[in-house]
Amino acid sequence: MNKAATVTEEDDVKSPNLWRLNTVHRVEELKSIIRMGPVWAAGILLITAYAQQGTFSLQQAKTMDRRLISSSSFQIPAGSMSVFTMTSMLATIAAYDRLLIPALRRLTGLDRGIGYLHRMGVGFVISILATLVAGFVEIKRKRVAAEHGLIGDPRAVIPISVLWLVPQYGLHGVAEAFMSIGHLEFLYDQAPESMRSTAMALFWLAISLGNYASTLLVTMVHRFSAGDGGSNWLPDKNLNAGKLEYFYWLITLLQMINLVYYLICARFYEFKPIQIHRKEDGNSTENEVELSSHV
Repeated sequence: MNKAATVTEEDDVKSPNLWRLNTVHRVEELKSIIRMGPVWAAGILLITAYAQQGTFSLQQAKTMDRRLISSSSFQIPAGSMSVFTMTSMLATIAAYDRLLIPALRRLTGLDRGIGYLHRMGVGFVISILATLVAGFVEIKRKRVAAEHGLIGDPRAVIPISVLWLVPQYGLHGVAEAFMSIGHLEFLYDQAPESMRSTAMALFWLAISLGNYASTLLVTMVHRFSAGDGGSNWLPDKNLNAGKLEYFYWLITLLQMINLVYYLICARFYEFKPIQIHRKEDGNSTENEVELSSHV
C-alpha cells in the first residue's frame, strides 16, 4: 500500500490520478481501517446468536405458559419477552459504570476500568453461556411437553412457565452490554479522526451481516439436517418435533471457535499510535510526543 503514496515518473503531481497516487495521510487511514477488520468481523457472530431471540426464542415463548401468576388471566405477550434483554442490558451498563469501573480502575489504572478488547471478550463468553443455557431450557420444555402428551400438538400450551426463558434473554442482554459497547468503543477509538463516520457504519454493517448470517445458518440447517418425510432440526409447523437444542448448541460451538479467533486477533492487534502532549512546567513551551503501542 505504501506504493500508492510513492511518486513515479508517470504521475502528475499537480493533478494526480487518485487511483494511482494518494497522500501518505490517506494511505495510513486506509491501513488503519483494514487493520481493524479482523477484530471487527469477530462481532458478527454474536449478532447471529442475539438474533435468535426474535425468532426461535419467540416461538418457544408462544408454546409456554405466559401467565405471571397461575390464577391470573393476564399473559405476557411473547413478543414482549425482549424486555428482559433490555432490562438486563441497562442494569449491566449502570452497574458497570457505577460499580465495576471504579473498582477496576484501581486495579488496572485505566480510565475505562478494562480495555475495550477485554470488554468485548467478556461479552463473547457470556453470549456462549446464553446459547448453551438456551439449549438446556429447550430440552426441559420438550420434556414437559412429552410428559403431558403434547409433542404432536403445535398449538397446545405446555404447562411450563415462560420465565424459564428469562436466563437466556437476560444473558444475551448482559453480553450485549459488554460486547456491543466495547465493539463501538473500539471502532470509534481506533478509526482515524476523519473516518469516525465510517467506523459507525462498520458497526451497523456488522449488525446487518450478523442477521444475514442467521438466515444463512437456518437455511443450511434446514438443508443438511433434513430427514425422511421432510423433517429437520427446525420444523416450520411443530417446534416440539424438532431439535432446536441442537441448533442452539451449533451456535454455541461456532461462538467458541469465534472466541478463539478473536483472542488471536486481539493478541496480535497493533493499536494506532497516540500523541500525548505534555508540559513539564509552566515555563516549558516544548511538547513531548509519545507513541504508544497499547491502550
